[in-house]
Amino acid sequence: MSDRSTVHSTFAIERTYEAAPTRVWRAWADPEEKRRWFGPQGPAKAEHELEFRVGGLERMTVQSPGGAYKFIARFQDIVEGERFIHTYEMYLDDARISVSVATVVFEAAGGGTKLTMTEQGVFLDDLDSPAAREHGTGELLDTLAGHLQSTGD
Repeated sequence: MSDRSTVHSTFAIERTYEAAPTRVWRAWADPEEKRRWFGPQGPAKAEHELEFRVGGLERMTVQSPGGAYKFIARFQDIVEGERFIHTYEMYLDDARISVSVATVVFEAAGGGTKLTMTEQGVFLDDLDSPAAREHGTGELLDTLAGHLQSTGD
């Protein structure tokens, strides 16, 4: 009997930021800026690279006490200032823990931006879960809010 399993899930998270859509877009698309908010905050060590174009890759490896987490994404669709779609895999050490497609949509909302992130994922072999991913994604989007407030441009 195999210990293999799959769990499929879809979730959507919305945030409204007090920054113009072009500003929020830049936080995702500019490699230097994205390094400042994407990934671990504090003493954890991360390596990050971003090639924000259709077909381009984004990679991040984070060393943690529990092992090395790897995020490997490929951009499938980009509509400047409006949306991007990427497919990505997550690994813990050498074990693939999930495969997902995520869509991030940017809309003007008053003087700010409404961001909607929808993820459709398959979580593998009980190494990750939809609830943990949704929670972590929400925290990441909250970190983006703090970054946008602190840079205030």
